Amino acid sequence: MFFSCSLRVCVFVLQLLGAAFLGIGLWAWAEKGVLSNISSITDLGGFDPVWLFIVVGGVMFILGFAGCIGALRENTVLLKFFSVFLGLIFFLELTAGILAFVFKDWIKEQLNQFINNNVKAYRDDIDLQNLIDFAQEYWSCCGAHGPNDWNQNIYFNCTDMNPSRERCGVPFSCCVKDPAEDVINTQCGYDVRHHSDMEQQRFIYTKGCVGQFEKWLQDNLIVVAGVFVGIALLQVSTHPPTSLSMPYCVVWALGMPQTQ
Repeated sequence: MFFSCSLRVCVFVLQLLGAAFLGIGLWAWAEKGVLSNISSITDLGGFDPVWLFIVVGGVMFILGFAGCIGALRENTVLLKFFSVFLGLIFFLELTAGILAFVFKDWIKEQLNQFINNNVKAYRDDIDLQNLIDFAQEYWSCCGAHGPNDWNQNIYFNCTDMNPSRERCGVPFSCCVKDPAEDVINTQCGYDVRHHSDMEQQRFIYTKGCVGQFEKWLQDNLIVVAGVFVGIALLQVSTHPPTSLSMPYCVVWALGMPQTQ
């Protein structure tokens, strides 16, 4: 009875979470008109955060189906698929961690390029815009290496040919917050880069997000490492199934006596 209930919970939790993530991703794409024009997926120059929901939701749903349905039906094909899939994910996580440690400078360069590409596409997608604003506010930073990185955006660059009101400015998320303000001033970054570097520090964050993110990792290294170790342990755990401890389903199913 316990195993039966555990398997039902396993199926329900993993597939529900996977379906929820997929649903959120598809809803976001529908709101942006992507589903009515599939070719627009490749039009965005930067990163579309909706992909995170689509990919994570898809992987969770597939793992939930293969692992638990395979265990319930004693389907060895699904169980083998689940085991290989989960093993591959674990291997990729381990490999990514090692490569990130060995090739730190290359990772930093790729992160810089990634941020700059998304700075260029800041106004092209509302989800990307919200992601950049969140990152700049959370890490108290502006651009990849500093405020002048916003020269790469057609709305914020300082060229004389730029007719935008945001010319030579930065997004509001770069602004140093005034605790006395109850309402966010979305125009606080207008014309701010006309000032000298010293004067800019009074109004906006002048440190780049690459350096601030690197500092955040160093300050929270134990927490970050603990999270990754915890995820790895959950993936190989033999406790009752959750969205990441599904090997229990497989171990139990393979140990069941086969029906004639």
